[in-house]
Amino acid sequence: MSASRRRPRPAAVLFDCDGVLADSEGLVNRIVAEALTARGWRMTGEQARETFLGMALPDMVPVIEARTGPLPPRWGRELSERIARALREEVEPIPGAAAAVRAVAAAGIPVACASNSARLELVAKLERLGLAALFGPRRMLSFEEVPRPKPAGDLYRAAAAACGADPADCVVVEDSLLGVRAGLAAGCRVLGFVRETEAAILAGLGAEPFFAMEALPGLLGLGSPEGRSDC
Repeated sequence: MSASRRRPRPAAVLFDCDGVLADSEGLVNRIVAEALTARGWRMTGEQARETFLGMALPDMVPVIEARTGPLPPRWGRELSERIARALREEVEPIPGAAAAVRAVAAAGIPVACASNSARLELVAKLERLGLAALFGPRRMLSFEEVPRPKPAGDLYRAAAAACGADPADCVVVEDSLLGVRAGLAAGCRVLGFVRETEAAILAGLGAEPFFAMEALPGLLGLGSPEGRSDC
């Protein structure tokens, strides 16, 4: 992107977590598949990904109960606790993601993380990646902090407010269909990280696709960590 076409620096950058910062989806999908198989819905990790990608637990429950019958009252909490324990021990970062977040923060731009995960899981991931202190407790938002999870825009509007910014002046970094819809519903510019979802699909929704976290600072007009402005 040339300097003449570069957009103004955003007032804040709002990150999704799974698939954007944390390479957590395979691990989480495996645990979800094991839990559902134990309740009689035989499922692989890949099938869990296809069924629940980007969904918050409240939206997953009716889908599950339609196949398994009513779930025990603490089933969701116990699943989150099991996932959080595994995340603290096993989850790895998306290559280049931590450096990109730090580059944005070092440029003086507020950052927040808005996830359809339960808060217990979100904090576990960000602590494991060494990013929790960079966001701070007020700017780590789970579906539990808002009335409606993604694809509603509530999470990203709340994340913008936590950064003291108007959503229209913020950039959202997302990788899923539900997340892109949420960012756009909030009125944000959305950059679509191409990983699980094809670039053409993200672009068709209105996101601007990109392929490497190392390119993110350049897309924000900051220059990449290596000093380039790659698009």
